[in-house]
Amino acid sequence: MCGIAGIVSSLQSDINLPMLKKMTDALAHRGPDGEGVWLSPQKTAALAHRRLAVIDLSFQASQPMHYHDRYSIVFNGEIYNYVELKNVLKKGGYQFKTNSDTEVILAAFDAYKEECVKYLDGMFSFAIWDELEQILFAARDRFGEKPFYYFNEKSRFIFASEMKGIWATGIHKTPNPKSVLDFITLGQVQNPTNKSQTFFKDIYSLPPSHFLTLHNNKLTIEQYYILDKETIAKVSETEAIEKFNKLFDNSIQKRMRSDIPIGISLSGGIDSASILSTLQKFHPTSIKTFSAVFPRFEKDESNYIDQLTTKFKTEAYSVIPDAYSMIENFEKIIYHQEEPFGSSSVFAQFCVYELAKKNNITVLLDGQGADEIFAGYHKYLHWFFQELFNKNKHRLLQNERAAFKKNDISISFGIKNMLASYLPSHASIAMENREYKKIMQHPHISKDMLSLLKGREWQAIHKPIVTKLNDILYFNIFENGLEELLRYADRNSMAHGCEVRLPFLQHKLVDFVFTLPSTYKIQNGFTKSMLRKSMGHQLPKEIVWRKDKVGFEPPQKKWMQSPMMQDYLFEAKQSLVKKNILNPKVLQEKSHSLAAHDPNNFDWRYLCIDKIV
Repeated sequence: MCGIAGIVSSLQSDINLPMLKKMTDALAHRGPDGEGVWLSPQKTAALAHRRLAVIDLSFQASQPMHYHDRYSIVFNGEIYNYVELKNVLKKGGYQFKTNSDTEVILAAFDAYKEECVKYLDGMFSFAIWDELEQILFAARDRFGEKPFYYFNEKSRFIFASEMKGIWATGIHKTPNPKSVLDFITLGQVQNPTNKSQTFFKDIYSLPPSHFLTLHNNKLTIEQYYILDKETIAKVSETEAIEKFNKLFDNSIQKRMRSDIPIGISLSGGIDSASILSTLQKFHPTSIKTFSAVFPRFEKDESNYIDQLTTKFKTEAYSVIPDAYSMIENFEKIIYHQEEPFGSSSVFAQFCVYELAKKNNITVLLDGQGADEIFAGYHKYLHWFFQELFNKNKHRLLQNERAAFKKNDISISFGIKNMLASYLPSHASIAMENREYKKIMQHPHISKDMLSLLKGREWQAIHKPIVTKLNDILYFNIFENGLEELLRYADRNSMAHGCEVRLPFLQHKLVDFVFTLPSTYKIQNGFTKSMLRKSMGHQLPKEIVWRKDKVGFEPPQKKWMQSPMMQDYLFEAKQSLVKKNILNPKVLQEKSHSLAAHDPNNFDWRYLCIDKIV
């Protein structure tokens, strides 16, 4: 896990060592264990690297790394199957000087060229300069765990793990006004109609599952991984659970590969609990776990966390974030996140990773991704019901509604949902129009900001056509949702020089889960049914069959009501009025302190956006 940066230019004046040093300094937090820079012999390319040493701690594994006097690489992430891939390459005649996964990428690129990414199981963003062909090749992992940003103009191409690495070269930091508008009104940072767009003008993101090539100033971007959401396998639930367990065990085992100790980010939910119980099968010594707890908050998970740490005899650490520490760290988090974030849950996560680093744990396993692949959020239920209705499974639909109601989860399903089942494209358009109205009817947006919406050409609103559960899961994983959560985790962990590994996002595991019937994921009044059943013999039943869903939620409403936060919020509103983003009316209205995941969390967005624009 590291920070990478580089410049490719037809003008030698664009490339110099002081410039590269500024870029690596801006990324120093991502790699506290070393740095390196390299200029190509023809001075047409330069690569820079900050190192976080996790696999092969030797100097020989430092970067930029070179291969056959032709290829040079900077790499951020981990390739979990590097041992197996290395053995395959050895059989093909390749030899290795290090025990690093970085060298394996170089050999794989020499062997398979751009097809090499299909062989990689991991989280990664990397750039390889081919000195012979004068080509830059860069790639990003399938789900977007690791970032890759770039600036591109006719004569030069600049890239970095974080946008601050690009800004260090003198590129202006200019927010995109439409992005500001979308975040305030919709809470949306990503543009699902243009995955390359970021919150800032002229700064782009290489989309997950894509690679790029740059040759003679021509940039080409291609997708290398497309998940199949249509094919449903004919497999019994028992067989499915057995195969999932094998895939999950394999994912955990590979993500244990590290030359330094590993720990777990632990909540009271089944996702991180599943990782803990599975890890203990292969990790005989005591494991360090790290949690955020909120005493006297109704959604505090201390009781569930204590059950897990007692059962598995972990070395447990916890932190209690509060409103004061959030204000104290707010600008630091903004600095690291770069783009806005939707709630104080990001701060709680920041505190957990900070706690891990203070206790000498650099590598953490985390449960992110499970909700998206197993339909863990309650928001997915009406899509599931619509699929059952569409397939004429009316009796099952009624049984499931009754089962969820028995579990205190009431989901309405009326005539509008039935019409949406019959006319999914019309439903998509109706939802897009509803989002458009949210922007236009927002009470606090200034007229100048709203003037950006000239007709529909400015819209970044896109709602998918959903005919089955897999459609909305695919949308949230690849178009709008998961990548943003992964950005939070990447920046929060790297702010403390930590690495986060996500076993649920092993691509073969995700591929398999998408082939399963929806009724294996949601069943008898429970989301994530198959995961619960697969872990039933390993975890306390109070955790396996929890009826509530807590999305790592801090007591944001209470925090926002504190006099300290109210003053902080009023200052932000004043600032946004002066910037002509909000209208003066907002200063006369009472603030609305809301929970972290409330869809109308406007006051939080004002706090966040003010520190960025």
